[in-house]
Amino acid sequence: MSNLLEVHSVSKKFGEFTALNNVSISVPKGSIFGLLGPNGAGKTTLIRVINQITMPDQGHVLLDSEPLQSYHVKDIGYLPEERGLYKSMKVGEQALYLAQLKGMEKREAKKRLKMWFERLEIGDWWNKKIQELSKGMAQKIQFVVTVLHEPKLLIFDEPFSGFDPINANLIKDEILRLRDEGATVIFSTHRMESVEELCDHIALIHKSNKVLDGNLMDIKRNYKTNTYEIGIESLNNTNLEQELKSKFQVSPAEFKTLGDELKVHIKLSQNETANDLLSYLTTKGQVSHFVEVVPSANDIFIQTVKNN
Repeated sequence: MSNLLEVHSVSKKFGEFTALNNVSISVPKGSIFGLLGPNGAGKTTLIRVINQITMPDQGHVLLDSEPLQSYHVKDIGYLPEERGLYKSMKVGEQALYLAQLKGMEKREAKKRLKMWFERLEIGDWWNKKIQELSKGMAQKIQFVVTVLHEPKLLIFDEPFSGFDPINANLIKDEILRLRDEGATVIFSTHRMESVEELCDHIALIHKSNKVLDGNLMDIKRNYKTNTYEIGIESLNNTNLEQELKSKFQVSPAEFKTLGDELKVHIKLSQNETANDLLSYLTTKGQVSHFVEVVPSANDIFIQTVKNN
């Protein structure tokens, strides 16, 4: 898979503070790429470099194999975490104005805006002022303005902030649809459940350095520990637990069941398999729950940050 965006060895300082230290990422075409990190890690600075709001001290950026230039503004849609709509302007007037700044002709912009307003069921907002809208309603307008000119690259910084669950799900579905129609997405968020749902690839920045990068499923495979969550009911769960502890590395597990099972995590050695464990357990009782423990994006985030 070819890359739409490549960031090569980018560094940026503000006075004595290093915001980015030799950071490189590659964003595959047609992917949703999660840009993750704690507050102050350098994510926003990197996003601003990609948008040419901030220039790097060293390194360079390629968009679709070309060095990033001012005319690439038409190829990028950016939804910043700090929203920037003019509160006293009417919704339709402002949306048309911002679309024209991206190089769209007024007639085409109006046509696409009406389509988007109908899709998001906000058609009656056209003549409202931004200050009359709730935070979530204004968010919808800014989302539409971001995607309206159909850019190659979409950058969303905390896109679900201010949305109720229904509208957050609506925007999530729209992001997936845009990806399926050919857009490439950079997605920055602290909501790890959204990363699980949306992202194909991730990069984690911590203290100005990239500390993790790659396909999310490959990263999960690298972080898993051959551990299984077990629920098993026997004639004497206490005795069974002692027997398991004599054979395996065992720790307590917490999950909801309808019965009174023994609930444990069992970590296997490298030469032991899930089939071996399951075959053994079926001789000891009724197995009701048997699941491999796969680390979540949240687990990986916390572990990587702590290790660094």
